[in-house]
Amino acid sequence: MSSETKQILTTDGIPLEVSLKKAEKKNKIKAFLLVAPLLLFLVITYIFPIGDMFMRSVDDRMVTNMLPKTFKAMEKWENLEELPPEEVYRGFYEDYKVLVEKQEHGKLGQRLNKEKNGFNTITKRLFRQIKRNKIDESISIKEQINKIHKRWRNVEFWLAIKRTAPPYTMAKYLKGMDMYVASDGSIAQVDEDRRIHRILWLRTLEIAFFVTLFSFFMGYPIAHLLATLPMKYSNLLMICVLLPFWTSLLVRTASWMILLQQQGVVNDFFVMIGLVGDDNRPEMMYNKVGTYVAMTQILLPFMVLPLYSVMKTISPSLMRAGKSLGGTPFVAFWKVYFPLTIPGIGAGCLLVFILAIGYYITPALVGGASGTLISNQIAFHMKTTLDWSFASAMGLMLLTGVLVIYWIYNKLVGVDNIKLG
Repeated sequence: MSSETKQILTTDGIPLEVSLKKAEKKNKIKAFLLVAPLLLFLVITYIFPIGDMFMRSVDDRMVTNMLPKTFKAMEKWENLEELPPEEVYRGFYEDYKVLVEKQEHGKLGQRLNKEKNGFNTITKRLFRQIKRNKIDESISIKEQINKIHKRWRNVEFWLAIKRTAPPYTMAKYLKGMDMYVASDGSIAQVDEDRRIHRILWLRTLEIAFFVTLFSFFMGYPIAHLLATLPMKYSNLLMICVLLPFWTSLLVRTASWMILLQQQGVVNDFFVMIGLVGDDNRPEMMYNKVGTYVAMTQILLPFMVLPLYSVMKTISPSLMRAGKSLGGTPFVAFWKVYFPLTIPGIGAGCLLVFILAIGYYITPALVGGASGTLISNQIAFHMKTTLDWSFASAMGLMLLTGVLVIYWIYNKLVGVDNIKLG
């Protein structure tokens, strides 16, 4: 019997295998169309913004486009320890003159000022000289520019311009780790008294870790109580846990500012019970103490809820069985009950840590100088200095750090062991 006669056909005379493939293809198309809106939403609200952040953090084409003659002349500048030759000065003057005519010179001054402080002042001086027609193009431009301000005679300012020559650069990421590209192309560290970003990164990790730890030690017994109490009492306690969600974050933070100040309720209570003297009240505001207290209280529900959802599924008979087999209450708890709550612990700790590492409202209000986190620095550059490229670089570094922590957690514990309910 031939292979054609052995082939199974449908009622329409189509081979069964072909018909099944068509049906499977239709099902895949239907499934894709069902998830397409969600996929489009993720691309628009997540992928595109991250891509835009990355482009902003590495894009340095503005200076390259503004100073084409300058950078072309700088290719012949060989001795970087001395001031550049006349051609570089003349190229910069011609480029800057064009920017003055287009009224775009202010953008260049602001951008170069981020590269090296003081550029805004000397470019404004040059702008005034150009507007008054005080620059004679028939004689040396170098001598005339050097007379405008003494900083033009500082080779570091010309090296700063040279560093902005590449259209794409990783300088912002190096700056976020207190490093920069030296004149010889090597990566160097900034002066020790200017290394602030590494301190902020370490402080952010430290505060996020301890807030997670405090939330765990406070949230575990609360979740256990919620899971073991009768329903009418556990519901009332659950309302108390969820009550902060009904209040604005800003209001809760402001409340802690009132409570923790030196003349606040907490210090008055300490004085009343004799724990401290009236003239020796502890400072709990504008430092790490205030940050720990406020952030722990705000993030505590995010630890309680995953723990409660897991503890509620654990049968009370397991503890009774452990005790009946000769174990003390502590041994039964440690050997039987606690291991079953590890999925909830993992979910709560990971959730609280990720939220804490990106917090900036509460540290900004109650943390002061010693409680400032890296997120506050990102907000500062977004709102005050308007250095969005640097803020984007630090934002991506923070996102990468969170993903690395998530990857490490997955390797050590396993994401499959996380349970939110």
